[in-house]
Amino acid sequence: MLDRRKFLLGSIGAGIAAFGGAHSAASETDSIRDLLKRAVGPDEKVSGMIAVVVDEGGTRMDSFGSSGVPGLALDGNTVFEIGSITKVLTALMLVEMASRGEVALDDPAAKYLPATVHLREVGRPITLLDLATYASGLPNMPGNLPPNLWTSPNAMADYTTDKLYEFLASYVPKYEPGTHYEYANFGFALLGIVLALRAGKSYEELLIERVADPLSLSHMRITPSAYMQKHLSQGHDLTRKPAPLWDMPALQGAGAVRANAKDLTIFLKACMGFMRNPLNSSLARLLQTRRHTSLAGTDVGLGWFISSDESDEIIWKTGLTHGFNTFLGFSKRNRRGALVLSNFLWAPLDVGTTNLGMKLINPDFHPVDFAPLYR
Repeated sequence: MLDRRKFLLGSIGAGIAAFGGAHSAASETDSIRDLLKRAVGPDEKVSGMIAVVVDEGGTRMDSFGSSGVPGLALDGNTVFEIGSITKVLTALMLVEMASRGEVALDDPAAKYLPATVHLREVGRPITLLDLATYASGLPNMPGNLPPNLWTSPNAMADYTTDKLYEFLASYVPKYEPGTHYEYANFGFALLGIVLALRAGKSYEELLIERVADPLSLSHMRITPSAYMQKHLSQGHDLTRKPAPLWDMPALQGAGAVRANAKDLTIFLKACMGFMRNPLNSSLARLLQTRRHTSLAGTDVGLGWFISSDESDEIIWKTGLTHGFNTFLGFSKRNRRGALVLSNFLWAPLDVGTTNLGMKLINPDFHPVDFAPLYR
């Protein structure tokens, strides 16, 4: 297996610099494919990657390697687990509901929980905005999850909302809401539950109604349709062994969505303002509130990370499950976005697809060790 860190922090910078604005779409696609080939390495018959680059000149998609399923092409129809990119969708659902007056961003989360659920708080109530900006004071993960998440097949399938409520009732936050950044799987899981309760629907029903249907994303679901099942790629762990899909009934708002590259490209274009759609104002609202993180140069919006250096400001989110590693991001300065989907985990996990996606957006953006964001 290739040394992914050396690849990303070294050869990728030189390789991707070869397709600046002066190059044709064809030569750019060739360069993207070369980068994917080097990232996938010698395991191309087992696993693979898709990359999409979007700018005002058009859309380029390329792939390299295998879907992991005999006879299944690795293309725009191929379905991946998108992991924590789901958090952007959950935040978008929050803003969309707020735009209709169904909730307010400064509403206490406890307002929408069942009366039997106790939420301990320090200083002031935890608001929906706190949950969406990684600042609730709650831990990254609930402490009563199964201990073998990365070694046992589908270990979260039996972790129910009631178990999440049990941990919520026992946990005393270490920080007052709004004062401390901590990566927020637990927070977004709770936000997804709260929004679904307020709407009187399941999280997936709400996702389809408020995000997927308005953008005509028929292949963005938690429960794959028959069509999605036929195009579902096989995920792989760090050793490139087949990894099962993750079912996470209590943590859906944090990372349970599956989608294909075509639908994610449409979503990326919507986020960039490249297409008129009913969610334009809500998508813009995700970036209007910003809070600092533990990593210099990176803030958060609602769901998104926002990383800046002297060359650019990139809005992005990455996703990681047992067998998939994904990236979605764009620059408002150079009007360029990128999508990277892999059906395998990268070593080291703290680099993953993120710096590759950053460089696809802007070749001059400095590679960064993003590991502190997830601690």
